Amino acid sequence: MDQPVSGTLLTEDPYPFQKLLGFRMLDWGADRARFELPLGEHLQNRYGIPHGGVYAALLDTVMGYSGSYTGDAENRRKAMTLSLTTNFLSRPAGTVIVAEGWRVGGGQKTFFAEGRITDAEGTIVATGSGAFRYTGAGK
Repeated sequence: MDQPVSGTLLTEDPYPFQKLLGFRMLDWGADRARFELPLGEHLQNRYGIPHGGVYAALLDTVMGYSGSYTGDAENRRKAMTLSLTTNFLSRPAGTVIVAEGWRVGGGQKTFFAEGRITDAEGTIVATGSGAFRYTGAGK
């Protein structure tokens, strides 16, 4: 089994949207990815809870990364989202949410993934599924 991303060659610098929201990678390996996001006021909607777009962005990210791991920092693979479904289940407890994604199928050009977001108590607050097209050269 692959080790957590910390200390590996595949750690990537945060991209601008990632910096804006404030999430960070916890783990990335074959067919899986995991990110966390500290919750702050800048992420809240009018009801004082995280905006649905925050959940959608995190699910999109972890599911896309889950199918993009190559194990080789010189051979990076990227994915473009073709479809994304997000299900909002509950309000989060605590100050951090964790998003996990898994590649569940696909082929050489496209793949399918599922994801979930849990709160500080381990309660599932959102789930998602998506289809993605590979755009990078990785294998």
